[in-house]
Amino acid sequence: MIDKTSRDGLAPGFRSPVPDSQQTFRRLMEAFARPGTIVDVAGELAPPAPLMPATAAVLLTLADLDTPVWLEPRLGGDAAGYLAFHCGCVFVEAPDQAMFGVLVDGTDVRCLDGFAVGDADFPDRSATVVIQVEGLGADGGVRLNGPGIDGHAMLRVDGLDARFWTFQAGNRMLFPLGIDVVFASGRQLTALPRGIAAMAG
Repeated sequence: MIDKTSRDGLAPGFRSPVPDSQQTFRRLMEAFARPGTIVDVAGELAPPAPLMPATAAVLLTLADLDTPVWLEPRLGGDAAGYLAFHCGCVFVEAPDQAMFGVLVDGTDVRCLDGFAVGDADFPDRSATVVIQVEGLGADGGVRLNGPGIDGHAMLRVDGLDARFWTFQAGNRMLFPLGIDVVFASGRQLTALPRGIAAMAG
């Protein structure tokens, strides 16, 4: 991550880059280790709309010069400029070229089929996709089962295309291949790894 603050009116990144990125990394790893767990990101971020603070925190923590990123076009040039300045990441034109993808919201998830799922020799050559949503909660929603979950966990994702859960069912069948998903809402996020089953609660 590039340690820089605002320039020419660009919104600043992490106020304390090293501790904030370390804390965000730990919280993100907690979310992946315990799917369905909702965590708050570290630091105070105010990225350009419609980029959410949680989304910005994930990329400021994980993306760098060697990270190809695909942004849904609706995120706009301000979001791309912010991430390019603070992360130094390289943007790609097609989802299948990306290590990370960002969807501006969850209303249309058809592009998820276009991301890299890895291959038999290198399943880690797959994408992680951040989907921005209206809200997250542990009441109602879907029932999650799989690695890292004791019994089951409940997850409510507001503003998400119902077709996502059909996609996730197929994504799980690809395991150990497949994409990993992070849902971001405001300063909160939760992770849905490829091996997790999601059923109507």
